[in-house]
Amino acid sequence: MLRALMYILPLALTIYAFIDCLNTPEDEAKHLPKLAWIFIILLFWIVGPIVWFAAGKMRHAPAGGRTPSEWHRNHRTQWVAPDDNPDFLKSLKEENKKDEALLKDWEADLRRREEELKKREQGDDSEKS
Repeated sequence: MLRALMYILPLALTIYAFIDCLNTPEDEAKHLPKLAWIFIILLFWIVGPIVWFAAGKMRHAPAGGRTPSEWHRNHRTQWVAPDDNPDFLKSLKEENKKDEALLKDWEADLRRREEELKKREQGDDSEKS
């Protein structure tokens, strides 16, 4: 078990350092270009990742909160709560007006049908008498 750990641990460290190097923006790689760091990590797979973590990357948070997912964060749509979204509130008002108009039409239709029923009932009563 210990023999396997001697190979798995450096391999895992190398893979993690490689992915970290790929996700690091070019301007945050210190001392060497990012491509050089990738070669160092892959060629010297025990020492390379350790050197990358020790000296190859800026460890303080850069200005503006830059991260590897910066592009995704800057290019996604900005969601607003429904109560604060004027377009959503406007659509609610329009739907409310449509619903009120539909309700008025239904009420008018119902009144008309009730009047027709009353006329029929009165007509049936007068024919029976």
